[in-house]
Amino acid sequence: MGIFIILAAGLGLWVFYRVMIKEPIFPWMEKKNNGPTPYKAKSGKKKGLEYEEEEEPEPFQELFSDIREISNHMIRFNNNKFVMVFEVDPCNYFLLSQDEQEQIDISFETWLSQISYNVQFYLQSRYVDLSEPIENMKKSMEEDEGLNEHAYEYGKSLVNNLLDWQRSTPRYETKMFLTTSMIINEKDIRAEDAEELEEKLVDKAFAELYRRFGTAKNALRKADMDVQLLTSDGIAQTLYYAFNRRKAVTNKFKDLGLKEMLALYCTADQSQNRIEAVKERIDNEQKDKEKVVQEESQAS
Repeated sequence: MGIFIILAAGLGLWVFYRVMIKEPIFPWMEKKNNGPTPYKAKSGKKKGLEYEEEEEPEPFQELFSDIREISNHMIRFNNNKFVMVFEVDPCNYFLLSQDEQEQIDISFETWLSQISYNVQFYLQSRYVDLSEPIENMKKSMEEDEGLNEHAYEYGKSLVNNLLDWQRSTPRYETKMFLTTSMIINEKDIRAEDAEELEEKLVDKAFAELYRRFGTAKNALRKADMDVQLLTSDGIAQTLYYAFNRRKAVTNKFKDLGLKEMLALYCTADQSQNRIEAVKERIDNEQKDKEKVVQEESQAS
């Protein structure tokens, strides 16, 4: 009888041990894999294991298939929806006194009660980039002829410490934005031709959205928050940081313009005939897009 008790206790301990290490109770049983399916290499096998093929990501352009252009400090969609973006420089709310916080709350609530249109808040985390301040410090040190040796060594050590601080651990800063949008119906605008219609569409959208910008700037200024309108380049830069957050530290957006990577066509030495031909093709494609958009709007 004692032998059976010992065997039962040993069997229970064995089952408990195999369950705890997540192994099958019997060694000859196949282990179940409930984890995520690994990536499948093109060869199909790696160290005797087979992997499922990973789907190719969607083309980047398909993410913005409904965006027509970024111009006139606005994002324009194919359905004549216009979006304007404002950058907000926030105040240090929690370092203020109770009365100061109360004044900020009143100003912010007053602005919210005044608006009757769509406003969205957008927060963007970016890596802290000290390259520009460091370059300014180096330039000042080199151009200052009256700088003594000890001051120069101190500045040099400060620059090195800043570089080490930035490389040691990724640090972030939060950018705050406001976005507002509106859709304009072409039937509400009277125009003699397509060119006049286009001009009136853009003017009407910019006038209304800029009025909203002025309202936000005046109201939030009383709350000690500065509001600035993002230009077309500023909107493009914000989108660039959104999709290239880590890469944007080394491949800066401003360098893209300096290296002419934003040009519509090649800016190397070309003949005048070739340049005119490229410009004409760009204009023709733009007109074709506008024609398609106009036909879709009329059909709807």
